Amino acid sequence: MDLLANLALGAATAFTLDNLFYCFIGVLLGTLIGVLPGIGPLATIAMLLPITYKMADPSTALIMLAGIYYGSQYGGSTTAILVNLPGESASVVTTLDGYQMARRGRAGVALATAALASFFAGTVATFLIAAFAPPLAEVAFKFGPAEYFSLMVLGLIAAVVLAHGSIIKALGMVVLGLLLGMIGTDVNSGTARFTLGIPELSDGIEFAVIAMGMFGFAEIIYNLKQTEARDLLKEKVTNYMPNKEDWRRGGPAAIRGTALGSLLGILPGGGAILSSFSSYAIEKKISKRPDQFGKGAIEGVAGPEAANNAGAQTSFIPMLTLGIPTTPVMALMIAAMMIHNIQPGPQVMTSNPTLFWGLIVSMWVGNLLLVILNLPLIGLWIKLLQVPYRFLYPAILLFCCIGAYSLNNNVWDVLMTIPFAIMGYYFKKWHCEPAPLLMGFILGELMEEYLRRALTISRGNWSVFIDRPLSAALLATAVLLLIIVALPFIRKKRDEAFSGEDD
Repeated sequence: MDLLANLALGAATAFTLDNLFYCFIGVLLGTLIGVLPGIGPLATIAMLLPITYKMADPSTALIMLAGIYYGSQYGGSTTAILVNLPGESASVVTTLDGYQMARRGRAGVALATAALASFFAGTVATFLIAAFAPPLAEVAFKFGPAEYFSLMVLGLIAAVVLAHGSIIKALGMVVLGLLLGMIGTDVNSGTARFTLGIPELSDGIEFAVIAMGMFGFAEIIYNLKQTEARDLLKEKVTNYMPNKEDWRRGGPAAIRGTALGSLLGILPGGGAILSSFSSYAIEKKISKRPDQFGKGAIEGVAGPEAANNAGAQTSFIPMLTLGIPTTPVMALMIAAMMIHNIQPGPQVMTSNPTLFWGLIVSMWVGNLLLVILNLPLIGLWIKLLQVPYRFLYPAILLFCCIGAYSLNNNVWDVLMTIPFAIMGYYFKKWHCEPAPLLMGFILGELMEEYLRRALTISRGNWSVFIDRPLSAALLATAVLLLIIVALPFIRKKRDEAFSGEDD
């Protein structure tokens, strides 16, 4: 009964005119940036963070930003199927069979399968969040400063483990993020740290500045050298209805993808990308027709599309209940909460239940809107893909600059994006993922706070982190993950996957 009452409270929030409008705007923008390769939800949310300053209700801001995130999963599948070009990284595997279906005249069925599988996964994931978030929050209330610090250490280590490429590079990015988070004025002593005598750094570096520089500007710079040749589908997309054989093969794949994505989405560093790749691998492994994969197998569309949408949505569970971001996008969501003076963590459920449950119900509303919107707008997305990138990128850069300036109405924030754009470009060339850096930056301040609290309570005794059973278990898990990923054959496989010449 409590669950129904909570969902009713969320519905009362989500179905207000303002929230419905911004949910619509969020999913529409999400689809748009999913369709346009090379932008992504991270850069878009970073660009739009300043706009949320103007929103009186934080629920409205989070509903819009969340819509951008899971909406991009839908949009990414559109270009993957029609153009053989994934608009979003989680849609990479959809190109393998989705585009082959389109070439065989089944583009409509592939698009409908992606939309319906995503809607099913989104609906299930929404109810999972509603069901499991309250008990997880109850457990989180039993956490002390030592447990929270250890949990954040585990989160950062898991992000390193699940990052691509060299483990050393990923660790280095986390440390760099932690160091960047220390720039500014120490709250306890009031002394300036790492400011280099620059007054503008006394308040630290804005999170949105780093995100826009490393994921917005850097992505645009990197994509300028990419070819604009796109193999657009010439035939008109018709016949969206899957036949009985499609339902028989695609339905179970969507269910398996939903289950897998829901589980992996909760893990640090998991989210939509890991879910979609894992789903495709499993579908190919258990299929009676593995030779059809890569040639237009509908399971290769239904499974990964369900998995990436479920993974995108269940990644909200740790963010909402523990205040721990499992992906860079969730780190941006935490930043949005902090902008509105909301402390992330289990207390959100009790101190601001309308925000908590309104966001959850809005996810289902957003998924329904996406199904209604996506298929009728296919023609518009195809037209948009014909616009040369050299016209789109200057507009995106201008929008980024306006967003950076509006943070504090200060040119300094715009200038600060330049070094991070350069860093982001070279990090991409050197195969250093910036995502662990972003996680380190957003968690650094919280980790320092919980570290100091734990040491204050224990009167400076560092053994508090291993004397408390839960804290010790979390740290032991982090150490175990590092040992496993440092094993020679695993390390060699990671390095080989992303080695090679710089582009």
